[in-house]
Amino acid sequence: AVLRSIRHGVPFFSHSFCGAQARFTSSAYSELDNNARQGNRSGSVATPPSHLDSTKRIDVNPPKGTRDFPPEEMRLRSWLFQNFREVSQLFGFEEVDFPVLEAEALFIRKAGEEIRDQLYGFEDHGNRRVALRPELTPSLARLVMQKGKSLSLPLKWFAIGQCWRYERMTRGRRREHYQWNMDIIGVTDVTAEAELLSSIVTFFKRIGITESDVGFKISSRKVLQEVLRRFSIPDGLFGRVCVIIDKLGKISIDDIKSELRSAELSEEAVEDLLQILSLKSLNELEVKLGASAEALFELKQLFSLGEKYGYSDWIQFDASVVRGLAYYTGIVFEGFDREGKLRAICGGGRYDKLMSTFGGDDIPACGFGFGDAVIVELLKDKGLLPELRQQVENIVCSLDGNLRNAASSVAGRLRERGQSVDLVLENKPLKWVFKRAERVNAKRLIMVGSQEWEKGMVRVKNLGTGEQYDVALHDL
Repeated sequence: AVLRSIRHGVPFFSHSFCGAQARFTSSAYSELDNNARQGNRSGSVATPPSHLDSTKRIDVNPPKGTRDFPPEEMRLRSWLFQNFREVSQLFGFEEVDFPVLEAEALFIRKAGEEIRDQLYGFEDHGNRRVALRPELTPSLARLVMQKGKSLSLPLKWFAIGQCWRYERMTRGRRREHYQWNMDIIGVTDVTAEAELLSSIVTFFKRIGITESDVGFKISSRKVLQEVLRRFSIPDGLFGRVCVIIDKLGKISIDDIKSELRSAELSEEAVEDLLQILSLKSLNELEVKLGASAEALFELKQLFSLGEKYGYSDWIQFDASVVRGLAYYTGIVFEGFDREGKLRAICGGGRYDKLMSTFGGDDIPACGFGFGDAVIVELLKDKGLLPELRQQVENIVCSLDGNLRNAASSVAGRLRERGQSVDLVLENKPLKWVFKRAERVNAKRLIMVGSQEWEKGMVRVKNLGTGEQYDVALHDL
């Protein structure tokens, strides 16, 4: 039909058909546009906004609060994560992981509606509310509940995961970070907290941090509960009071008092609470609470265990530490730099009631979270960042363009035997190769030359000693 229309000069499409086609196209695209605006879940892809200029150079910076990891930064991250893993395994923990994307309700039910503003949350194509995880503990609780009675307690699990939280950025605080968590599930005694503290101290020692650089402030949520009980403060206000107390040192004491009064605490309760939260020794706490207080017994036991583990110099009692997260139920602790330049390095505690928050049966549990950003800042301040250069064992090059295939076979043979190889992929002068070898920190240079290759050999240069020798191909 097309050929006939061309041959006879007759229009293939009539005006009426073209008009109908144009009207159909216009209405079809209008419908697609409406579907896109209304959140159509049919799987159709909306056209990009017309105002986008495809010729303009895109912003090459990552989104605010996030990071790229070029090779030198990736080497540091890998080194840090490797130390996280090795310490966890030294203490008999097994590694787990969870989805970065979880149901939004998982975090809201645990932390309350106020966390919604900090979530990277959205509705997926199935009309489900989901969010990028702001922390790992809720996912851990979900997995433990999912496994149920098939799990053999106690569990000793660790994870290293990426977390997202939309909040104001300061030094060591980003909107995206990685977090090392260690958790013990199924142990009621404070021996679990003592073990966790020991693992963090072990990590610090491995990377060169000492007790003169870092300490741990330790308290118990039960101290706060005891004070509130004295003044008949309802249990429902406990979480709100913890959030307020967690602001100590971040806002003025007058603002703290004002917020506590707004939480329905009497003037007497506010003054008594703040007095107890200023205590820095267990002896003073015993005078205030009495020798029979449960919180005092557990704290004394933990400090005694600290002596046996050998980290007494790292820990100190500080009644003001409550941790802002509502799910903690007992011992809480925070790692801090003694110069006071940085925010908390790590923090954790006991959370025996978390599972029931999600509708499950409560299991005793404790754990900590340790972010990757603050510790790197601390290592910078102390001059302890490791020098981590790229390193390969061999750099292989051909001295003749005709021998590039031969050089490839040499590289392949070495790699099969577990040797790392940087193969020079183009014809480059030997001067360039030596510079490349220095940059990748190669141990050996292996040169494939015509004379040696004819004899089934290659020339090897030890770049540390300068020694050169020929090696048979089958002996590589």
